Amino acid sequence: MVLLLVIVGCDNRLGNNRSEACEGKSTLNAQIHWADGFIVVYDISDHSSFLTAKAIVHLIRDLHLGTAKRDVESIIFLVGNKQDLCHMREVRYEEGQCLAVEFHCQFYEMSAAEHYQEVALIFSKMVQNAKLGSKAKERRRRPSGSKSMAKLINNVFGKRRKSV
Repeated sequence: MVLLLVIVGCDNRLGNNRSEACEGKSTLNAQIHWADGFIVVYDISDHSSFLTAKAIVHLIRDLHLGTAKRDVESIIFLVGNKQDLCHMREVRYEEGQCLAVEFHCQFYEMSAAEHYQEVALIFSKMVQNAKLGSKAKERRRRPSGSKSMAKLINNVFGKRRKSV
């Protein structure tokens, strides 16, 4: 199980110039393909970080829906951080909640600075959900190649045929 944490904020931009931004996006695309769960964190006091988080959640859904090997919808937690700075809020709680509903995410708002226990709780919930998702995927897994081959051989040679 692999989890990907994406923190979007003033200090975490993809880059100042176009080549750095493209390189950052291609790295993110590669990471999205192998991850089983995602925690996307934005700053409630920075609306541009919310827009970037929205683009990332959209990208995750697009890449995972386009990947044939994905049987189970990816687990995404959308987290609004810096709740302690509510006096500087630029992203309404309802905006985050609507985005989470639109993209089938779990939504949380918290203050990592004031309540580190909430951070630990979110990570433990993510791990629990990812485990449940991987167990569901295992139940849907097709038989291995050797089992399929044994079944094929049995179908061809296992039945007794009447001689003509």
